[in-house]
Amino acid sequence: MAHRAVQAQRLIALFVLGCLLFSFPLLSLFNTGGTVFGIPVLYAYLFGVWVGLIVLMILVVERSP
Repeated sequence: MAHRAVQAQRLIALFVLGCLLFSFPLLSLFNTGGTVFGIPVLYAYLFGVWVGLIVLMILVVERSP
């Protein structure tokens, strides 16, 4: 039971982190005219954070007790 509570807390923390990473003030920092490997910086940031959050969620959920 304790493991599930810790897992739930970690998932909530990841949700809050995702909300912060996708908030306007941080997104406006990456809304520049530059590119990364031909991809606009904002799009690279959005997809990078999205993939990073998915990987972190997989690590939290698949971790054995």
